[in-house]
Amino acid sequence: MAITLGPLSPTSLLPSRLTTSFKIPLSSSTISWGLLHHSSFHSLHSSRFCSCSVSPTPQTVPRRKAMFLTLSSYVISKVALRGMAEAQAQQSVVFREYVDTFDGYSFKYPGNWIQVRGSGADVFFRDPYVLDENISVELSSPSSSRYKSVEDLGPPEEAGKKVLKRYLTEFMSTRLGVRRESNILSTSSRVADDGKLHYEVEVNIKSYANNNELAVIPQDRVVRLEWDRRYLSVLGVENDQLYELRLQTPENVFLQEESDLRRVMESFRVNKVAA
Repeated sequence: MAITLGPLSPTSLLPSRLTTSFKIPLSSSTISWGLLHHSSFHSLHSSRFCSCSVSPTPQTVPRRKAMFLTLSSYVISKVALRGMAEAQAQQSVVFREYVDTFDGYSFKYPGNWIQVRGSGADVFFRDPYVLDENISVELSSPSSSRYKSVEDLGPPEEAGKKVLKRYLTEFMSTRLGVRRESNILSTSSRVADDGKLHYEVEVNIKSYANNNELAVIPQDRVVRLEWDRRYLSVLGVENDQLYELRLQTPENVFLQEESDLRRVMESFRVNKVAA
């Protein structure tokens, strides 16, 4: 038995929106449309196929777009991390002041540097992480020489030669195959806020050594760079003595910390000691 359905189709009962039509195979028996509560419809005549309308399913994100979104998120996160690192690196360094009232000098140094005893200098500080970076102060003996002014060393250029010669003497090595290259980078003079004249000298020294200094064949003695350092000296005279503030730092570290190291140099003062 079959009940004949009018000319209307089920699609006419759906809201007017974008729809997609397709055919679903059915059995030969009659289908009752229980969801269609309309007074003019009671049943639907069976047929081999029934036309239906459904709303389109949500589309998935294309693969190319998904890759773009993932890459964008990665780039943004990297930029954010880099910005945080740069902001941290740009934070001002905290300085402490070292004052020696007995010998008559003072200077500022990075607060995280530590003092080392028994170095041979009058005072010695070093970076706890970059062991090649340090500050020291040397004083001349008043019994061996009596200085009245830093100009007793001659002009800054002559003082620079003497400073470099002293460095090379101290770093002299008895190892075979060791070679040193040195250059005076700059020499200058300045008057501090206390009216006293100071000389400033900057030199670069590189140390080279053979990896196998006992090798007979020259090809087996490969020369390699041991270290490359910047040395900065500030010279001043007071109490008939020559004072020298020394800064040592690897050349690559100097490029990153130049402003802080120059602040240390500018802070150096020599003071009159009461007799």
